[in-house]
Amino acid sequence: MENAARTAEHFARIAERRAALRDTCTTIFASKTEFVWEIGCGHGHFLTAYAAVHPDRLCVGVDIELERIERAVRKRDRAGLPNLHFVRADVHDFLASLPDSARFTTIYVLFPDPWPKKRHHKNRLIQPGFIATIAARANQGCRLYFRTDHREYFCEAQAAFESSPDWRISGEPWPFELPTVFQQRADVFYSLVAVRGGQEVRVRDCE
Repeated sequence: MENAARTAEHFARIAERRAALRDTCTTIFASKTEFVWEIGCGHGHFLTAYAAVHPDRLCVGVDIELERIERAVRKRDRAGLPNLHFVRADVHDFLASLPDSARFTTIYVLFPDPWPKKRHHKNRLIQPGFIATIAARANQGCRLYFRTDHREYFCEAQAAFESSPDWRISGEPWPFELPTVFQQRADVFYSLVAVRGGQEVRVRDCE
């Protein structure tokens, strides 16, 4: 009974979080439903600069850490960017709370946690199941930009996109350069552009 009670409490907390997120998303997507999404936006350095250069695009950054989101919101407010929103949320809660009409046009995943220990690999974000889930909400031609300084994770992600029926790897250049804190610290990093649909370009970085 104790385990059943804890399980019920766990699912009740999830339902409460997602109900609050749905309210937030209803406000964000009230007038526009296509958006640029940064997963793991940190302190908002990259997405604030991106939104300033692209004032016509709705931009949403998501991060699980409250302190990061608070700093990102302060950046947004100082810059006066009505097209930019930062949301504290787990990525799966955020996806579950989006209105049905919401669609990604561009996705940035910049230097996510590589979970280097083998027993933690299951926690990596870019995996077949996840990229299939986001494909269902991505417009045709949506670009996903992935960058990491962890070569083994990069190769794993590249293999996932190469085997996906929904995404195709492209050899096109990176469209907006603004080094993140992690990029500035990296001796070397690896970049991947995946396109929702379209013709595949074979990129053999991991051979």
